[in-house]
Amino acid sequence: MQFSQRLQPLKSNVFADMDRAKGRALILGQELIDLSLGSSDLPTPPHVIKAIQSALIDPSTHGYLLFNGTRLFREAVANWYTNKYGVNIDPETEVLPLIGSQEGTAHLPLAILEPGDIALLMDPGYPSHAGGVYLAGGEIYPMPLRAEHGFLPVLADIPAATLAKSRMMVLSYPHNPTTAIAPLAFFEEAVAFCQQHDLVLVHDFPYGDLVFSDIRVPSILQADREKSVSIEFFTMSKSYNMGGFRIGYAIGNRDLIQALRQVKAVVDFNQYLGILHGAVAALSSEQSCVSHTVDTFKQRRDTFVTALANIGWKVPTPAATMYIWAKLPPQWAHDSIAFCTELVAQTGVAAAPGVGFGKSGEGYVRFALVHEPAKLQLAVDRMAKFL
Repeated sequence: MQFSQRLQPLKSNVFADMDRAKGRALILGQELIDLSLGSSDLPTPPHVIKAIQSALIDPSTHGYLLFNGTRLFREAVANWYTNKYGVNIDPETEVLPLIGSQEGTAHLPLAILEPGDIALLMDPGYPSHAGGVYLAGGEIYPMPLRAEHGFLPVLADIPAATLAKSRMMVLSYPHNPTTAIAPLAFFEEAVAFCQQHDLVLVHDFPYGDLVFSDIRVPSILQADREKSVSIEFFTMSKSYNMGGFRIGYAIGNRDLIQALRQVKAVVDFNQYLGILHGAVAALSSEQSCVSHTVDTFKQRRDTFVTALANIGWKVPTPAATMYIWAKLPPQWAHDSIAFCTELVAQTGVAAAPGVGFGKSGEGYVRFALVHEPAKLQLAVDRMAKFL
């Protein structure tokens, strides 16, 4: 049987490749310490679980959930955004529930791109951003992210011929995998750039709360208060440890929200209503649970960075996210896949090769801080012997 050519660029990705390597390590008898996936090991807050539990015994929550039935969630999102970022949001036209932000970033290109149109993507960047473009028949122009520029793309470097065929730009700060944050001034520059070149500006924002200082990272909508070109995606997976519940949302330009809603209507309805009740409880309650999550990952960050320094591997201390973006030792600098494959085979420590996030990620490795400090220290001890 024949399959669509659009599957060709989707045949491999960093997570699938590492999953196979982890499987081989387990067969060899290694005790796995998995630092390759950014899936939080922390529990969902009790008040969120209670809201979901209460819905389970209510038969009225057991049917299909259409858009109108999501109103309470959309209102909670709008209120949360206004309170946090000072941006007024219409819950009826500027918010759309999603099955995580990944669904939104993967489906939106179907509403924007014609075959052959170009999307400007961060390099390195999150793999689903590229996957959605490929499914839509689009082409990718990778915007290199370099340490010397704070891992921000240099917009002036994008060729005029590329811009003429471009329809969208995807940003994501705090950034996975580099952990970089972007100031409001950069977002203002990006909004003006997209307005000038008639580009949709997509901002993937899952780590907006996971910041380890007094810096408040901006929403893209603070740079585009009229929502002229911008749409932002947020997920409950990181701030509220709700990854398995698959709940997130899109927020921003009403025409983009409507277009994404049309695509989504073909693919699915919505999550179980009880999950939305849990998300409403998370957004509407006091936010000490988020502070606890941030403090936990900050402690893990400090443990891991210090442990690496103690074995002679000095890495920058990230200001945000749940990751360490580490430049590889010289002997591995040109083959991050080989490093990660050998590391998990010999030690059981699994990490994500930088090149899996894009060509500009070569020479780096990403560690996810998804274990308690003692296990993170054990992982570094094993790596010390490997190195």
